[in-house]
Amino acid sequence: MTKVDVGGVIASPGRRQWRVSPVFAWFAVAPFILWTAGHLTDVDRRPLIVEFITLTPYVAAASLGAVLIALASRSRAAIAVSAATSTLLATMVLPRAFASAPTATGPTLKILTTNMYFGGADARTIVDLVRRLKPDILSTQELTPAAVEALDAAGLEESLPYSHNQAAFGAYGSGLWSRYPLTPVPDFALPGSRNMPRARVAVPGGPPVEIVDVHTVSPVGRDIYEWRTDIESLPAPSSDVIRILAGDFNASLDHSPLRGVIAGGYADAGDATGTGLNTTWPADWRIPPVITIDHVLYDERASAVAAGVHDVPGTDHRALFAELRLPKEIGRLS
Repeated sequence: MTKVDVGGVIASPGRRQWRVSPVFAWFAVAPFILWTAGHLTDVDRRPLIVEFITLTPYVAAASLGAVLIALASRSRAAIAVSAATSTLLATMVLPRAFASAPTATGPTLKILTTNMYFGGADARTIVDLVRRLKPDILSTQELTPAAVEALDAAGLEESLPYSHNQAAFGAYGSGLWSRYPLTPVPDFALPGSRNMPRARVAVPGGPPVEIVDVHTVSPVGRDIYEWRTDIESLPAPSSDVIRILAGDFNASLDHSPLRGVIAGGYADAGDATGTGLNTTWPADWRIPPVITIDHVLYDERASAVAAGVHDVPGTDHRALFAELRLPKEIGRLS
């Protein structure tokens, strides 16, 4: 049998490339543009926006999907804008996952803060945390008279014998316990706000320290205006004391009022130790907590050494622990 050469080239089919419409790419990129612009322009002054802005870490991760869609569209403009947007979101979020080197060289001060959820948090678990973590200060929110009795019965005063409590029914009570003597300082909270006691702490070998037990109202509905006022009323750093704000701020590092407080001369213990993405609320769902609204803010002349979160039954918040290092002496505020 004779073979006949009929000429031509046998070509194998090329790999099919995924491509999307540039219009679809812009639809994918647009929400992230708006989110980034809102974050940069402090748009969190309205209901819903305040709540949703706490999801910025998740939005930053999702923005990578928009970059992939833009690449598939081959639209240079969409690629450039999506890449810039994703980069901006990353700069807002990723620093919270990287620790900074401590600079203070004075004594350490350990703080544990927990929201007791209308006094329902398990007192034995809290006291067990105190015995294990050995905090020098315990800051509690939503502290009821019954919760004070439960903590006392569980043996809290054996570890932290000094206290300055403003217990109350519902969500209004708060209280401080300390390993070292406390001297109450006049209240700063506005009339009608939740109790936010503060006190001077006599830390051996350290500079004067003041601890503030923070609990702002929840930013729901029209309460967002009172919420902003609560945060903006928090005392600023002072030249004659190392001030620490610890508690339930009902705000994340993506909220402009809290960023404004920090910009005044504070640092966030979670952010400084690379644990700023550890979530604290809501802790009583079947899924893990999704946002971070509990914080320990400290005068930037001090340093954060470690921070971590701990589960406590009976409350919708995780407890937050932070170990700080104080300066040997108070220098000038920057």
